[in-house]
Amino acid sequence: MSPRRAAVAILVTLAAMLELRAEPLSPAGDVRLEPLAFTDLAGWAEDDHAAAFKTFRRTCATVSAGEPGLRPAQTPDPGLQRVCAAALALAADRRTAKNFFEDHFEPAQVIPPSGQGFLTGYFEPEYAGSLEPTERFTTPLLARPSDLLTVPQGEDLPGLDPALQAARRTDAGYEPYPDRAAIEDGALGERAKPIVFLESPVEVFVIHVQGSARIRLPDGGVIRVAYAGRNGHPYTSIGKILVEEGRIPLAEMSLERLTAWLKAHPEEAQAVMRRNRSYIFFRRADEIALEDGPIGGAGVPLTPGRSLAVDRAIWSYGLPVWLDGDLPLAQGGTEPLRRLMIAQDTGSAIVGPARGDFFFGSGPEAGTRAGLLRHPVRFVVLRPKP
Repeated sequence: MSPRRAAVAILVTLAAMLELRAEPLSPAGDVRLEPLAFTDLAGWAEDDHAAAFKTFRRTCATVSAGEPGLRPAQTPDPGLQRVCAAALALAADRRTAKNFFEDHFEPAQVIPPSGQGFLTGYFEPEYAGSLEPTERFTTPLLARPSDLLTVPQGEDLPGLDPALQAARRTDAGYEPYPDRAAIEDGALGERAKPIVFLESPVEVFVIHVQGSARIRLPDGGVIRVAYAGRNGHPYTSIGKILVEEGRIPLAEMSLERLTAWLKAHPEEAQAVMRRNRSYIFFRRADEIALEDGPIGGAGVPLTPGRSLAVDRAIWSYGLPVWLDGDLPLAQGGTEPLRRLMIAQDTGSAIVGPARGDFFFGSGPEAGTRAGLLRHPVRFVVLRPKP
């Protein structure tokens, strides 16, 4: 990735929504890429490079095939495609994998206008649900409607606000797709096709933010649901709203605190959640093995602790990224984070050149840790050598 391509000026500040995801405020100056040596990366020699290499190879299969991914990102440059071809032909232990990354890449720290990167976390929720509506399970998770038209990354449609990333076609031309409130009030009509029902609108909202879930059925079975599209309206952080309105102190904000507040205030919660006009649609992902993570934006299963969501308008999938910072522990405190990650996912709230979202895995503990992560981080990209 060239410095010119990466020179996107976005100031990342107040963290919000569930994991307190950061949101951009205003352009401010240029991003700097500072060349480094691998010896400049504290903890590099001790990392499990074989684990990172395994995750890297998984994405390389799509990079080499030229597949755009589930949510298309920047096109990988020829250098990354060449490195991926070499990786697919290699089986590597820790030493071989370390040598591979050092032989094929050169590190460069991404320094945004704020001076440092910012890292949040996400996870795959697990909830009880039912394939049919019941007295307990009443809130639907919807499949992608047949009339939803996704606007390709970097393009726009005639007569449509460029900020919108989806639309539907009418006799009069393109029009914005219904927002969250309209969809919940029945605007899709017969096109609203539930794939599973959950107990609470709050659980559905959390799945919308995370982009995937495991649903435990009454018969003991488990199904997976994966991202299938969105209505194209901009993402709005309800966590930030609740902090700014004094409903939850910033120091207390976490996933558990937020969901507890929403469930304790159902009438207010609906109004607050509707202020996030973005709405996500899903599909059953029966092809995913239970031991695998959910499908990320690159179109491959995510790896807990190795998969990173990045700004897809800036970076390509498959790019290795070295993170140096801290990770929260579920029981309190932190542990050092010095780890090689692979860009395999994206998110509407993940905006900025040194902005990352760390995938923790599935289940309650992963959710707790994800909800606590809102930390500065040293963000170092590994660029393919010329």
